[in-house]
Amino acid sequence: MSTRQEGAPSPAVRSRDDLVGWIAAGEKPKDAWLIGTEHEKFVFHTDTLGPVPYTGERGIRALMEHLIQRYDWEPITEGANIIALKRPDGEAGGTISLEPGGQFELSGAAVLDLHATAAETQEHLNEVLDVGEDLGIGFLGVGFSPKWTLAETPRMPKERYEVMTRYMPLVGRRGLDMMYRTATIQVNLDFGSEADMVKKLRVGLALQPIATALFASSPFEEGRPNGLKSLRSEVWRDTDPNRTGMLPFAFEDGMGYERYVDYALDVPMYFVYRAGRYIDVAGASFRNFMDGKLAQLPGERPTLDDWSDHLTTLFPEVRLKRFLEMRGADGGRWRRICALPALWTGLLYDGAALDAAWDLVKSWTDDERQALRNDVPRQALETRFRDTSVQEIAREALRIARMGLRNRRRINVLSQDETIYLTPLEGLVASGKTVADELLERYEGPWRRNIDHIFEEFAF
Repeated sequence: MSTRQEGAPSPAVRSRDDLVGWIAAGEKPKDAWLIGTEHEKFVFHTDTLGPVPYTGERGIRALMEHLIQRYDWEPITEGANIIALKRPDGEAGGTISLEPGGQFELSGAAVLDLHATAAETQEHLNEVLDVGEDLGIGFLGVGFSPKWTLAETPRMPKERYEVMTRYMPLVGRRGLDMMYRTATIQVNLDFGSEADMVKKLRVGLALQPIATALFASSPFEEGRPNGLKSLRSEVWRDTDPNRTGMLPFAFEDGMGYERYVDYALDVPMYFVYRAGRYIDVAGASFRNFMDGKLAQLPGERPTLDDWSDHLTTLFPEVRLKRFLEMRGADGGRWRRICALPALWTGLLYDGAALDAAWDLVKSWTDDERQALRNDVPRQALETRFRDTSVQEIAREALRIARMGLRNRRRINVLSQDETIYLTPLEGLVASGKTVADELLERYEGPWRRNIDHIFEEFAF
């Protein structure tokens, strides 16, 4: 999740048009479209296989302090606590941040191609594994914490998470599991115009369940199979219906920036950031805030930074800010971290591929899209759709993505184009087995139903 930092004063919001204009300012010409990849990892002590708390000689804070000392990261603090790391001004490398349960996240820099994504990911993993080895800390890339209970999971000292922790149980049964026990890979992509945004948003929403199936890696909870392939995805279905889901309005006539703004205005707020503190306004209306009627800040009106913050607290399957965020995938290891942006870049960044992807999904109804979203967490590639299966839809989506990446002609020093990053997904579709299927086979076979083996065989 986003980490707020103090900066120059932000312009005040004067009208709804300012909110629309803030999103529209994200439009970029095609030659300026970039790729931003985010990935979260569970952090564990290699001797006990227990979760890593924030404090202590082998805690999360110590991990960040060692990264500062050894690799020149700079701290971002909240009070006395280090809550994130950034690169020195002028240096690429993104931001390292903490999710609520200590999941360690790289929010990568916006880069030109997938080769840069791969290099950035490898550099990050090299650094954290180097430091982690000295501290006896390991990193696990799956979608849901496979062993620890919610009570065993530590909590990171970030005020925004305290607000969310109080509010989540009021609006869903699994919001705290979402916060503390899930991990994801996400890719952020640009758009060129309002029409381009709408087309990409629709394709992204329709095919998000296909991405969920391809990346399913969370079949365990508290040491046992949970009956699902992606528990992470299922948890989101019972988190907060006001701010999650498939956005059926996005497929209606007249969809555009204004329609998304109206949706966002109707999603209850979590907090307002003032003078380095998060003020709990959970459940309040941004519309009332615009009218100066927020009970906690009477007479005060929002800034565009407040609007930006509010948009980060919406969690639909595809999120719109000044770019589009693809949010359907479970966490995974290096090849899968590179595969997710490869899938979506191939589908959305080439005109012929985007047209083909839209042709694939444009006849799907709201009910059909929702049925896919409902069924994929349990059945993954085996999910039936009309007279076919998600496995076959995924095969076609990968074919289109490969075409799109080939058309981009982004070549690395070995004369390889970006299609190399689709290889693990293509192998998965050919076999019909997800990472979740592989995990379950190993659990019932050589692991002899001992979940501890996952921390060795599926760690980074």
